[in-house]
Amino acid sequence: MTYTALVEIALVASVLTDLALLRTKLVTSLGFWIAYAILTGFQLVVNGLLTGLRVVQYDPGVIIGIRIAFAPIEDLGFGFALILLTLSCWTAVERRN
Repeated sequence: MTYTALVEIALVASVLTDLALLRTKLVTSLGFWIAYAILTGFQLVVNGLLTGLRVVQYDPGVIIGIRIAFAPIEDLGFGFALILLTLSCWTAVERRN
């Protein structure tokens, strides 16, 4: 399975978890998108350093090939899924308390 296919699965799973399973609906809120934009800036800096310095390398055969700050665009998808899933779980737990 390619890195691209895995990120597609992660994106769908995180959005479905947010909307259908936990019903937090963060992807529909402005606050989430502001937080995501801030975190994405930091993600690009860290990914850019790690990939630019060749600490992390990717097999060209498993990624699309589009890069932002040296990192494959797929990394932004994984970052989105991770942030959404974390904040959705946090919001769901907070609601239960």
